[in-house]
Amino acid sequence: MTTQGSGPTPAGGSPAPEPATDFARVEDGFERLWTPHRMAYILGDKATEEAGHGCPFCSAPGKSDEEGLMVHRGEHCYVVMNLFPYNPGHVLVCPYRHVSLYIDLTDEETAEFTALTKQAVTALQSASEPHGFNLGMNQGAVAGAGVAAHLHQHVVPRWSGDSNFLPIIGQTKALPVLLEDTRTRLVAAWSAD
Repeated sequence: MTTQGSGPTPAGGSPAPEPATDFARVEDGFERLWTPHRMAYILGDKATEEAGHGCPFCSAPGKSDEEGLMVHRGEHCYVVMNLFPYNPGHVLVCPYRHVSLYIDLTDEETAEFTALTKQAVTALQSASEPHGFNLGMNQGAVAGAGVAAHLHQHVVPRWSGDSNFLPIIGQTKALPVLLEDTRTRLVAAWSAD
């Protein structure tokens, strides 16, 4: 391959630019993990900001509990497994209504949102005895929300030593339990509490 500008010189004196295809196979040092299933989260917000059509958090309640990975359904809010968990048992508390900000919740939604967050922690303690939790919500894409148009609170169980070298050197997250198995244990613990 030649370098930029070293191609034949036209009559005008400046080197002709190389075609883009010359760079198509150049190694850049990055390894790529192709995840086309994430497009639902990326494009979902743009297509659904007003009505929620195509929003994964609007469509989940319309599926069976198993298919939608539902853990618990309340009157105004529900709890669902995170499709891309940080740790086994990572759940999301969501209002049924398509709102983007915590301050947009009604008083009834806010009360149930908080109650379901507490119940999720209790059920996770019973199901898997974590050593701690991360609780939080990212509001807006700039704050890290993957689906900024539909409010959701993360409840992430944590254990001593649950972080290892894999995310650092291999951009890989090791999860020792299948999502469906975790959901089954959590639903059983929720019912018991």
